[in-house]
Amino acid sequence: MDSIKTPFDNNAFPILHYDPEVNALLNPSDTCKDIQLPKHVVMCFFRDVIGKIVEEHQAEMVFFNKTEASDHPFYVFEHQGKKIAFFVPGVGAPLSAGLMEEAIQMGGRHFIAVGGCGVLDADIDTGQVLVPSRAIRGEGTSYHYLPPTAEIAMNYRAQLAIEMTLKKHEIPFHEVKTWTTDAFYRETPAKVALYREQGASIVEMEAAAFMAVAEFRNVEFGQIVYGGDLVHPDGWDKRAWHSKTDVREKLFWLAVEACLAL
Repeated sequence: MDSIKTPFDNNAFPILHYDPEVNALLNPSDTCKDIQLPKHVVMCFFRDVIGKIVEEHQAEMVFFNKTEASDHPFYVFEHQGKKIAFFVPGVGAPLSAGLMEEAIQMGGRHFIAVGGCGVLDADIDTGQVLVPSRAIRGEGTSYHYLPPTAEIAMNYRAQLAIEMTLKKHEIPFHEVKTWTTDAFYRETPAKVALYREQGASIVEMEAAAFMAVAEFRNVEFGQIVYGGDLVHPDGWDKRAWHSKTDVREKLFWLAVEACLAL
């Protein structure tokens, strides 16, 4: 049997086996129905907010992704004369990136994600609005989309749309670097200390993957988060971050506005 020619070093660790081939053995086009989503899509991690928006704004469910573990409906509604899609992307880079892939296959071109994050800096308050402009690639998904690098940047146009929207509404925010991890029970003191030294002030589980998918598929992506639990070398503090219901819904509408500006 002939040896397979690969575009990477076969002897490198598997996470470094980046293959630039666009067509995989299984592609989003093989699994997605023939549905056309609006070009503007909000990926909202707040399931409570999604439920309220669906009920109060008569959003139409246009696609239903049913998996073994969870269900992921995609909705469309009209805001200020423009249609926009939204869905809950699920927690963790593999699932959320996969659902983003499906949204792209169905027509999404401009994406804004909105969610919460852990904070590595005690000076960041619970509920503080944050815009992650760069991500340390501590997860695995992004390495299947782009060559190995330590960090990845958010799309500039999307970041600008978010920041202009926040400034328009006079909402204080911080531009930050995030650490994207896929193992929340392995946020050790040494890792937190190291990534803090490298400039990261928050931690979450999807941003680097979203940025990589967007770059690979040539779409726009930006993200807004709010400060949640404290992840510090000295210990962990939940800080009741899930109770910030007013912030969560407000961020959804800010994400809608920023997305439609793209």
